[in-house]
Amino acid sequence: MSNAANLTFSQPTRHMTQETHHDYTGSKLGMWIFLVTEMLLFGGLFLVYAVYRYMHPADFHNAAQDLNVFIGTVNTCILLTSSLTMALSIATLQKGQRQAAVWLLLTTILLGIIFLVNKYFEWTAKIHHGIYPNSAEMLRFPQGEILFFGLYYVMTGLHGVHVVAGVVLLSIMVNVIRRKPCDVHVFGAASPGPAGVRRLTLTDATGHEMWTSEGIGELIDSVSVVVNYRPSEGRMRPQDYVALENCGLYWHLVDIIWIFLFPLFYLIT
Repeated sequence: MSNAANLTFSQPTRHMTQETHHDYTGSKLGMWIFLVTEMLLFGGLFLVYAVYRYMHPADFHNAAQDLNVFIGTVNTCILLTSSLTMALSIATLQKGQRQAAVWLLLTTILLGIIFLVNKYFEWTAKIHHGIYPNSAEMLRFPQGEILFFGLYYVMTGLHGVHVVAGVVLLSIMVNVIRRKPCDVHVFGAASPGPAGVRRLTLTDATGHEMWTSEGIGELIDSVSVVVNYRPSEGRMRPQDYVALENCGLYWHLVDIIWIFLFPLFYLIT
């Protein structure tokens, strides 16, 4: 005669038995307030740009010809693609596909790094030709061109700092998502022990022995157990995607700012 038994193990500690709930509305509201402050910052810079461009239209037109439109276009495509992978990572995490979300986040981070590398080469090329604030070469330019390159370094440099911050935030999220615990499936079988006493041994999916008990009755032949480890504080579950979604909002803002910077500096010719 053989029967199967289902065993349930519970941990009395609070962090294992209580669900962790996130304040979704509060988190999103706080993030949107922060994004508004960022928009005010860049909005002020865009206003300064508009005023100086109105005052020196010809100089702005001539100065923009010195920028590399190809690199600017490539960087635009890179950031647009990174917005796609960022959105997909949020969607996959909501569906519980943790590994896919991690790979999409790593792709987003890689695209952000490529953007920064391209910007580094673009800046170093300008600096190599003496085009940087207060350089002897730049001081010989007309006033409008000096203002153009000053705004170019300030606005694209500030945007680059935001890209670096985004890469750091997404790297943290990758670590948080990767260390999310999973359910453990345990299998057991009864076997004769010493002196004919039946013994039950539980092993996990990898064959590692987790628990052994002797004195099992004759009616129990096998046991199937699923141990559900609930995430403790600070660990992410598929439904707890608020932090990742807030990081996604920040990354999308960085991309949108570049969408405005690209035509203002590269395409006004």
